[in-house]
Amino acid sequence: DGLKIIGRAGTGVDNIDVAAASKKNIAVMNTPTANTVSAAEQTCALFLSLARHTPAADASMKAGNWDRKKFMGTELYGKTAVIIGLGHIGREVAIRLQAFGMKTVGFDALLPAEDTKKFGVDQMPLEELWPIADYISVHVPLLPATKGMIGGKTFEMCKPGLKVINCARGGIIDNDSLVAALESGKCGGAALDVFINEPPTGVEQTLAQHPKVIACPHLGASTKEAQLRVARE
Repeated sequence: DGLKIIGRAGTGVDNIDVAAASKKNIAVMNTPTANTVSAAEQTCALFLSLARHTPAADASMKAGNWDRKKFMGTELYGKTAVIIGLGHIGREVAIRLQAFGMKTVGFDALLPAEDTKKFGVDQMPLEELWPIADYISVHVPLLPATKGMIGGKTFEMCKPGLKVINCARGGIIDNDSLVAALESGKCGGAALDVFINEPPTGVEQTLAQHPKVIACPHLGASTKEAQLRVARE
């Protein structure tokens, strides 16, 4: 009964029952910029890991193998990164990917196109983005409009071998559709830092153990610097 404030250490409050808190006059706060750099860097690390098979190559070496041919990768240079959600984190991801020579395009339901153009991201309708994507990275909250927004119909519109990255919220990429796309080869790889259930269970556990998936235990904000910023904010 004495609870006055619920603090969310990170971006978004979609995992807090704000309506219930409001009924009890409990304030809900978050730290929307504290983990921006850390989450952006984690996202870019996963781009590189997908492109160069770094985690699998490391595991192979630790198993005593030396197999260069098995881990032939691709460059990020010249590839198209579609960024869904161009707020603080999406913007910082775009700026870093541009340094690798990637073309950055995207979509944001709230930000005007002229604003995102200033940091090098041209906005396009979603149905025009999917066919040109080499990589898709999502940086939106989990809402009814974003739940499962990347699903079977999306994968059908994409190039074969597309790679997807989710450092935002579990559930934005439909899990069953992702498994099917990985198995068919439509999706060439996925990097998942977030899950609906953490630790993952069911189909999400299947994804975490899939050979074409790089899975992390929600490390986006897990840096010393981000935690210091959270405390200050």
